[in-house]
Amino acid sequence: MKRPVDRSGKAVVVGITSYGRDGSPAVFSLPCGYVDAVRAAGGTPLILPPGEPAPARLLSLVDGLLLAGGGDIAPAAYGGRPHESVYLVSEERDRFEFALVRAALAARMPLLCICRGLQVLNIACGGTLHVHLPERFGERVRHRLPPRVPTRHRVRVDPQSRLAGILAVTELDACSWHHQAIDQLGSDLRPVAWAADGVIEAVEHTEHPWCFGVQWHPELQAAEEPHRRLFRAFVVAAAQAMGSEGPRRRSRASAGGARAGGRRTGTEPER
Repeated sequence: MKRPVDRSGKAVVVGITSYGRDGSPAVFSLPCGYVDAVRAAGGTPLILPPGEPAPARLLSLVDGLLLAGGGDIAPAAYGGRPHESVYLVSEERDRFEFALVRAALAARMPLLCICRGLQVLNIACGGTLHVHLPERFGERVRHRLPPRVPTRHRVRVDPQSRLAGILAVTELDACSWHHQAIDQLGSDLRPVAWAADGVIEAVEHTEHPWCFGVQWHPELQAAEEPHRRLFRAFVVAAAQAMGSEGPRRRSRASAGGARAGGRRTGTEPER
């Protein structure tokens, strides 16, 4: 496949956030699926580990930002309660990714947020999470299998959404691997996909040219349509943005906070 480039012929660089520090000695890690999916879509991946004192400066190195999945966000970040199911919390990673996503929103940089990444986006925009889905939604839909194993379920996509236009479907089979999800929606986020139990499975940002979050794991299904289309559209959007104003240049001038507040209840609209 021909790799997208900007008008100057430069490769399109996609920053991918890594997992937090773990193990002894501590390491930063990232499942290969994220890297492989970006490469298959024509992008050049650059892994971004937490710990930078000025995270927004990293956006000057990339043309698009992918927030990866991983461990849970500290409940205190969204006013949540402690829960025994919360695991692999890294407040260093939380702070790093909140700063990155706010700077990317301000720079209008193409942004794809996967699983935990969707939750980071929602909190950064002023939203909250359900801390443990079985206590709110029961077991009608399994969003992961015990102890922490991925599974699959169907997802319905709003046919009027931009996401449906990218995926070219209004229903899909999603690889699910989470126990938390959006409760109250953050500012300027619109829910556009749901599981059968009403859990929000995707959002799009209403004031941003290309910002989507999905609760499932498309990198584990990147060989399948429509998930391949999502990564391809992301890399193409990064190439187009780079070839116009260039989000790398914009990020230097506009690193800052996305608008917060104005929460809405994250429930599915009546059909």
